Amino acid sequence: VQLQASGGGLVQFGGPLRLSCAASGFKFSRYAMGWFRRAPGKEREGVACISSTADAADYGDSVKGRFTIPRDNAKNTVYLQMNSLKPEDTAVYYCAVLTSTRNYWGQGTQVTVSS
Repeated sequence: VQLQASGGGLVQFGGPLRLSCAASGFKFSRYAMGWFRRAPGKEREGVACISSTADAADYGDSVKGRFTIPRDNAKNTVYLQMNSLKPEDTAVYYCAVLTSTRNYWGQGTQVTVSS
């Protein structure tokens, strides 16, 4: 399983940013996917998850209404569309494959929101 996250960077308060996670080494369309984040000094937080067929998604309370998690099974890619970003969204963002037994993690991508 390989997960390559990209798209992080520095963005101004209120701005948008889209993260991408390219997957390989497994049958992408069969698995739910998720985005998590870890801010400095804080525990890892679940941000969003999406079912294998994209018919269901769920979001953390802190991002509801601002973030969406589309996926493209033809491209083996899951995205995190982040809008109305706040300084408290600053964190390292990770994508993950969600299975019944364990999660598989990719490397993180840093998102920094300036105030």
